[in-house]
Amino acid sequence: MSLGILTNVAATYAENNLNQTQNSLQSVLQQLSSGSRINSGADDAAGLSVADGLHANEAALTQSAQNAQNGVGLLQTADGALSQVTNLLDRAVTLATEASNGGLTTAQAGAADTEYQSILTEIGNIGTTTNFNSTNVFSATATNFVVSDGTSAGTTTIAATVGTLTAGSVGTATGGGAGQSLTGTDLTSTANATTALSDITTAIADVANQRGGIGANINQLNAAANVASSEEVNLSSAESAVTSTNYGQATSDLAKYQVLSQTGISALAQANSVQQEILKLLQ
Repeated sequence: MSLGILTNVAATYAENNLNQTQNSLQSVLQQLSSGSRINSGADDAAGLSVADGLHANEAALTQSAQNAQNGVGLLQTADGALSQVTNLLDRAVTLATEASNGGLTTAQAGAADTEYQSILTEIGNIGTTTNFNSTNVFSATATNFVVSDGTSAGTTTIAATVGTLTAGSVGTATGGGAGQSLTGTDLTSTANATTALSDITTAIADVANQRGGIGANINQLNAAANVASSEEVNLSSAESAVTSTNYGQATSDLAKYQVLSQTGISALAQANSVQQEILKLLQ
């Protein structure tokens, strides 16, 4: 090998290897400090794409579980209101049974009817004023709750219809449709009270039927929320496997690159010093 000073090939090789070592060392230190194996697209482009997709799925599933829980809250509000309606109807049964019995004076029948009419008014008030998140709970229009993993194939819409609640439609008739109407019923006579008693009994059955439908929807939403939460945990684990730093491997690489960095610096220094030997030929 001839001696020359225009190009220090050994120093160039040493510098190039030292630069590569420093880049690798910087990458390892970044992984160790961030806890993530992928800190830029250059680290693992395919892995980054997979991780970002999984993260989007997790975000959708987390919100989906919340959507389902919001739905449960709405339906539980309706169910709680209907339990109070049942209590009112139980009192109405007592009044109607009392009024259908002969022997009451006109004033006594009128007093029973006054309380009965107030019960019907309160049932209507419950149907009108019960709301969840500023939305009326009792409606014939279905409320759609979306559970999704962020993809069209993984999206499910759960439709829940609470149904209306007025004095003209108490509960939901078996098989669907409006519940028993109590509008126009009264307890002013024995005959009227007997008719009202039959209607009230039917209304109680219709409220129970409505609450049964609501309960089925609550169970469905709870199941959907549990599935979304479970899937979110599994996807989070999968994302972690793709992106998390393998500290065993990373610390091993750190030790390796630290040694290579030190030896590289030493080699570069030696390569530069070799050029100084040429001066001895000129002495």
